[in-house]
Amino acid sequence: MTVGPLSARVATLCDEVVATVGPEAAGQVRHVRDRLAEPLRVAIAGRLKAGKSTLVNALIGRRVAPTAVGECTRVVTRFRYGTADRVDVVGRDGSRASLPLDDDGMIPQRLGMGAGRVAYVDVTLTSEKLRDLTVVDTPGLASADTVVSARAAAELGATAAPFDAAIDADSASEIAAAEAVVYVFTQAVRADDVRALEAFRAASARLASSPINALGVFGKVDTLVGGAADPWPVAGPLAEQQAGLLARTVSQVVPVVGLLAETGEAGRLTAGDCAALKELAALPADELRVLLASVDLFRSRPAPVGPERRERLLGLLDLYGVGFALAQLAAQPQLGTGELVRRLVLASGFPRLRHTLDRSLRWRADAIKAGWALSRLERIAGHTSERRDCEALRDATERLLREPAYHRLRLLEVAQRVATGRVELPVAWEQELTRLATCEDARTVLCLPHAGADELAAAAVEAAGRWRVYAVAGAGPAQARVAQVAHRGFHLLAQSIRETAREHSAQEAGS
Repeated sequence: MTVGPLSARVATLCDEVVATVGPEAAGQVRHVRDRLAEPLRVAIAGRLKAGKSTLVNALIGRRVAPTAVGECTRVVTRFRYGTADRVDVVGRDGSRASLPLDDDGMIPQRLGMGAGRVAYVDVTLTSEKLRDLTVVDTPGLASADTVVSARAAAELGATAAPFDAAIDADSASEIAAAEAVVYVFTQAVRADDVRALEAFRAASARLASSPINALGVFGKVDTLVGGAADPWPVAGPLAEQQAGLLARTVSQVVPVVGLLAETGEAGRLTAGDCAALKELAALPADELRVLLASVDLFRSRPAPVGPERRERLLGLLDLYGVGFALAQLAAQPQLGTGELVRRLVLASGFPRLRHTLDRSLRWRADAIKAGWALSRLERIAGHTSERRDCEALRDATERLLREPAYHRLRLLEVAQRVATGRVELPVAWEQELTRLATCEDARTVLCLPHAGADELAAAAVEAAGRWRVYAVAGAGPAQARVAQVAHRGFHLLAQSIRETAREHSAQEAGS
């Protein structure tokens, strides 16, 4: 993975600090430095049977994560890129045991050691989709009232957390190391869902645990309506309602038909499946209507396709997907398998989720990772028993944060405080701060899509002045600190706009 400029500078800082601190702190700093070279790590969280593993398979582009309950669904599983497919079960004692994928190319249900002895499962795959993204599949969230094990409580400093009761501190630590989080829901959000997610947020990495870097996925939306009916007229408004309920936890909620996404992205629909669907699509409309009225009727009614193949189609597409595919093939009988798969993926809503992940998470990966690394260095400084090491670490991070380029991390941090409701701002001010913290395009930040450099620079200066006035005249202490960071952010934005304009003019003059 290409390391961004902010992360690269933090990596250099780590190399410099290692030479000035003791062996224990040096080892921890090296670990932070190594993590900076890795792809962005995203944890997938949600209740049991919410469809987390199905979503993981769609993101990976292969059906590797088991969706049925077993030993491997009770532990944390990390999926990352590798030159060969490999499954390592990492024990809490540091041991590693390698396992082959099963005959279906999936992680075996039995891990060779009890779930209580497993820290996490480390899976490397040759999937190109993992080159820039490491995916962490978590155990199902239990009720917020479930008490975690004593080891997890000690590790997280919490008396209650949303993890399955059997999760240990090593697994919890693996989840907490994620830089971003995707929460998966089904049906309506319950009050204890909100409490569980708040607890998960408290246990996860600093910048990853806010709406700035957390997304919600409304999974299994095809179950909202009966039979093969279209769920999207219901799913869209319900997702918006969920987003409102979780406004302080996730940036938005994206509805998805998880099974269709997995089948399409993992390439599971074969030419034989498509041929069977074409046979069914040729049936008279009245017969098709009855066949698609329920899962039981689809399985049991007489049809030109045998029961075994129909059962497979249900496993791949469920009734909504089957109905959608039959409608496409009835309208265009010559449709090929590849085009049908493309349309099924579109019908799943997954492209919107992929776009949102790219825009909201991968696009910010450099700042997210740099912010995560600096927060870890601050944590090492706070926990070391050597005063000299503490001072060396804090001096180094403070020097770095004074550099103009790193003001973006300050912006992300204060935007996170506002987004989670810890600091209240008027809605318009909160929206402006979020744009400034999360977007590099000055026209988007300033809501001036067609403005030239002079107009943009003037607007940035005006915004900086407005935030400065708010800091000294209209804000409380917490709001004033946020406003001061925003003031400097807009001041630096104006400088950047002018410098870019000068460079562009110089290039034109020289050509």
